[in-house]
Amino acid sequence: MKEHRPWGYYEVLLDDTNVKVKKIVVNKGCRLSLQSHKHRSETWTVVQGIGKVTIDDSDNVLLHKNTSYIPQGSKHRMTNVTSNMIEDQTLIFIEVQHSDDGIFDESDIVRYEDDFNRV
Repeated sequence: MKEHRPWGYYEVLLDDTNVKVKKIVVNKGCRLSLQSHKHRSETWTVVQGIGKVTIDDSDNVLLHKNTSYIPQGSKHRMTNVTSNMIEDQTLIFIEVQHSDDGIFDESDIVRYEDDFNRV
């Protein structure tokens, strides 16, 4: 089941007691909101394209088929910076959410910045 968003879509691949796994597809030139979570941490693995990761106030890190850990409570964002030289310009990454209390719902998102004016 695909959940469409203004930046692309995601699919839930696994939804278990203390872990949720999503395939996230980010359209060319789009980025996720700058956000944090109280109840979960995340591990991101890029499988196609190039992603630019922002974590808290750190410099942006480019991910090329690599892994980045997002600590619980940190502000974070992924931006698709895949080059126009690549035919398929979507960014695809796998997000593994970890939660000791099993809370994974969308109400756990605190947005600080959003290109689509979502709160």
